[in-house]
Amino acid sequence: MVKRALLSVSDKTGIVEFAKALSAMGVELISTGGTEKAIKDAGIPVKNISEVTGFPECLDGRVKTLHPAVHGGILAMRGSEDHMRQLESLNIETIDMVVINLYPFKETVNKTNVTMADAIENIDIGGPTMLRSAAKNHQDVIVIVDPKDYERVLEGLKTEGALDYDCHYDLALKVFEHTAYYDAMIASYLRAQGRREKYPEKLTMTFERIQSLRYGENPHQSAAFYKEVFDTEGTLSDAVQLHGKELSFNNINDTNGALALLKEFQEPTVVAVKHANPCGVGTGFDIFQAYQKAYDCDPVSIFGGIIAANRAVDLKMAEKINEIFVEIVIAPDFEEDALAVLMQKKNTRLLKLTNIDKKPNAQQSDMKKILGGLIIQDVDMPLLQDDLKVVSERIPTKKEIEELMFAWKVVKHSKSNGIVISKEGQTLGIGQGQVSRVWAAQNAIRQSNFPTKGSVLASDAFFPFADALEAACKAGVTAIIQPGGSIRDQEVIDMANQYGIAMVFTGMRHFKH
Repeated sequence: MVKRALLSVSDKTGIVEFAKALSAMGVELISTGGTEKAIKDAGIPVKNISEVTGFPECLDGRVKTLHPAVHGGILAMRGSEDHMRQLESLNIETIDMVVINLYPFKETVNKTNVTMADAIENIDIGGPTMLRSAAKNHQDVIVIVDPKDYERVLEGLKTEGALDYDCHYDLALKVFEHTAYYDAMIASYLRAQGRREKYPEKLTMTFERIQSLRYGENPHQSAAFYKEVFDTEGTLSDAVQLHGKELSFNNINDTNGALALLKEFQEPTVVAVKHANPCGVGTGFDIFQAYQKAYDCDPVSIFGGIIAANRAVDLKMAEKINEIFVEIVIAPDFEEDALAVLMQKKNTRLLKLTNIDKKPNAQQSDMKKILGGLIIQDVDMPLLQDDLKVVSERIPTKKEIEELMFAWKVVKHSKSNGIVISKEGQTLGIGQGQVSRVWAAQNAIRQSNFPTKGSVLASDAFFPFADALEAACKAGVTAIIQPGGSIRDQEVIDMANQYGIAMVFTGMRHFKH
């Protein structure tokens, strides 16, 4: 039976109604600060925490609930005669319900120009302590951290006079998940200030669930979509779905790959992706031309794929897209008539991501879960570290350099081993995910729907042998960009000179596994 309840919340959603219902059941209410005022202003009897502790709030409210009269009343095990005798001798009454949610740390640090002092002041101390105390003693104490649980608790109290153990357990579990999230969020923020090592001995991270997914990569796998707490602008978790079915696990993974590649470009660009791999990339004087180039690269693979554009989708592009089936179209906006056309297909997901060209935060990390652990690294942000180094006898033309940089951006986001052949701001062939670099080159050449004469080639890592380069030369490639660094570099350079093509080294590779 609930005789006394302590209520102290930063999120006042539903708290007055909840307090009123408890009071009507004869529950004595204890509260603090703004929560007490809200309850009192509603004409509901409430006792200030100082009346319980016999000690005034102090240090600008930093200390008000850290007192044995509070924690003794929460932590005492009702089934322990010794505990109950101690409470009686100390004149401490039990507290049977604790309703707390914490200082808005996330909301504070996400504000523009927030200071460290503001952030520190919004680290809750008493709240997590009371929550953890109540959750530890959950068999005797009802603990609520989420306003969504008010109705469930009231229903149980009204119909049964008490909650069953499973409900007590569920509420306590939610508390420990919430306080762990809260502390991890604080640790992440403090670490991001750049004052400590990037990879600490003990790494804590926290994410918020956006949605449960129907299944994972395959129907027998369960799945969910989570977002980071800070700085998600320009990421898929910040996109607004305008139309279509719910996103699937594979949709999210594939679209993320398309976005990462799209962010390399400022000019009108369209990226088509299938199974997380680019299958067509095009740039143009407008977004329709860019789409046409991306589509023409591989009209077969784009079917059922992802289309990402860095300009608003216009009517002309929408009508062309609707000639085939695609899973997702994501863009910074959709013209009204284009949206109407695309919405004719009920299963096509349409996503609006306003800041689609926003670069990733340089402080972010790339993580991969492995069995029994996690590997973590910097995001592969830079395109180049140094100036291009011409190593061939023939110097590439300005136009070839521009085309080489286009191909280099695409190959950076292609699975290794990766080879990209392009011409006029359009991928002609993409060979990726191969165990042999010569196979990747041969696949890129074979895949092209256009003559490869006069094209350029990008390789994500050095050529270990000259065979892949020879295949490219025979296909009419006129310029090559690659990292260099092989013990056979001279053999490769000699091959380039033999065919009279230009070759530049970047000095850095872009493996993507």
